[in-house]
Amino acid sequence: MKGTVLWRYRVGLTSGVLMILSLHLISSGVKPGDIASRPAGLMLTALSPVQEAIDRVAHGSTGFVREYFDLVDVRRDNERLKAELAELKTKQSQLAELETENRHLSELLDLRDVLGGSSIAANVIGSDANGLARTLVISQGAANGLRPGMAVLSVQGVVGKVIAVSPHASRVLIIDDHNSALDSFDQRTRARGIVAGVVDDGLTMKYVERSQDVRPGDVIVTSGLDGIFPRGLLIGAIKGVSGEGPGMFLNVTITPAVDFRGLEQVLVVTQMPEQPGTQPAPKG
Repeated sequence: MKGTVLWRYRVGLTSGVLMILSLHLISSGVKPGDIASRPAGLMLTALSPVQEAIDRVAHGSTGFVREYFDLVDVRRDNERLKAELAELKTKQSQLAELETENRHLSELLDLRDVLGGSSIAANVIGSDANGLARTLVISQGAANGLRPGMAVLSVQGVVGKVIAVSPHASRVLIIDDHNSALDSFDQRTRARGIVAGVVDDGLTMKYVERSQDVRPGDVIVTSGLDGIFPRGLLIGAIKGVSGEGPGMFLNVTITPAVDFRGLEQVLVVTQMPEQPGTQPAPKG
């Protein structure tokens, strides 16, 4: 019976005995080459693949952890660089916008110098929201000397006139509003008329007699006779001329020189320049 049990567990018992023998030989200082050291060598040889596998796993785990933290650092650096790039783009955009505003302001100042008299620059800060009137809101008001009736210009041409003021803002009636009207003439033939807005959009030149020589492409400018707009300011160009229908006058349509919806800065004439042959408008 005992023989049977020992035979059944012979492999485990043999391995245990060899393990104990190896440990004994190692601890007792067996010299290399001794006969007694051979079983220990065999045991070490048998166990070396296992040890190597354990070492590989350990080194692999260490490398994985190191790579993981390296990736975390790289990701953190990428996020920082993205934030810095976004900030740089924002600053570049702001700088470009500042340069554009400075250029527009410089052009307005050049226009003021050409006009003479007194004027003040303002930013466009709003427009009509209900569509009942074509107006703009600008960033200067009564505190800056503005009052209703003052002319509003851009470097492109005539914009409109101030119709209401508050301490720090004003509302401007654009010349393409149907309630607007300004005295004007054809720069080529000197034919006079009143430029006004139309309900559908655009401008028309009223009261141009049928006998007058006006043609598409002719430039229309302010006459200066209304006491609001200085003489010779660009209003637009004739788009079409028609003599159809009854009456004494031609139907003259005009394309405005100013893109009213794209305005950002304007110039408000606070004092009309002296004009030869005209009388300054009374203040009121």
